Amino acid sequence: MAAHRKPPQRPLTGHTVRTAATLALAGAATVTCFDGTGHAEPQLTPAQVKARVETLYREAEAATEKYNGAKEEADAAQRRLSALQDQTARRRMRLDAARNALGSIAAAQYRDGAIDPAWQLALSSDPDRYLDGAALAERAGDRQAAAVSRVRGQLREIERLRGAARIEVKSLRSRQAELRRQKRTVTGKLDEARRLLARLTPRERAEATADAGATAGRASRSAADPRESLERAGSVPAPGGRAAAAVAYAYGKLGSPYVWGATGPNAFDCSGLVQAAYRAAGLSLPRTSYAQINAGRRVSRSELRPGDLVFFYPGISHVGIYVGGGRMIHAPNPSAPVRLAPIDQMPFAGATRVV
Repeated sequence: MAAHRKPPQRPLTGHTVRTAATLALAGAATVTCFDGTGHAEPQLTPAQVKARVETLYREAEAATEKYNGAKEEADAAQRRLSALQDQTARRRMRLDAARNALGSIAAAQYRDGAIDPAWQLALSSDPDRYLDGAALAERAGDRQAAAVSRVRGQLREIERLRGAARIEVKSLRSRQAELRRQKRTVTGKLDEARRLLARLTPRERAEATADAGATAGRASRSAADPRESLERAGSVPAPGGRAAAAVAYAYGKLGSPYVWGATGPNAFDCSGLVQAAYRAAGLSLPRTSYAQINAGRRVSRSELRPGDLVFFYPGISHVGIYVGGGRMIHAPNPSAPVRLAPIDQMPFAGATRVV
């Protein structure tokens, strides 16, 4: 019996209690570290915020250009689908007309009865008249066959149009899915940039979003004549015609807000400003920066003239309109309106002359 007795429990001493409490606290701290709840978000310096925000804006602009391209393709798919639907509706109207014609022929045959032509000739009181009628009936049979052929043709064409419409619907849905994906990318990066900037003081925020062209942009906003501004900048006046009109339009939009996906008249993204400027000059350009670079003749940096398009970053994700004097007008990002800026402010990727 003694073998089954529980050993007497020793009372906890002060040292034991302190040790247990220390271990418990250490364990709780370990769990907190693994859960990630014990770490405060790192505090970035204003310089780090500026660098991160610039990266986010650049990434958002690249996604914006992809969004613009997907939207252009989605709009084209929608137009093709609408055209196919219109064609199908017209074909259905023709099919209904052909079916009505067949119905009239069938009703006439039912009324006349299906009597053998030989008996009809024998029983006719006027054989000559009957023979004339038989020839007419044969021609009516030819018309019936033609009507049947037309119905079959209309059915085949409607089925072809339906097949083409199914392809366009699939293409449209794919483009719309891409639009949603790029929109989420853009808005996510812009939201993160706003959160970072909100941590700064007003002065730090102004410094983080300033660029070298801000002062020049504000100064030239008041210029009445863009050619006068170009001459003051030490450049040659813009050439005549469409290039001059595009440059004048861009000067007129200085100070307009940047809005991703916008093409004017009151807000723009980078490629939207370029497209709107040349649209006002009577020239249609593609929607995206990576398409606009192929819209004209490539020129070197040393050959630049006012009105040329200048492109930046390896992915051709930013574009501006060159105005002379080593400067351009562009729509930078959500923190800055349309402004003048030096073209060496960003990594130069190429230039195109579209007129």
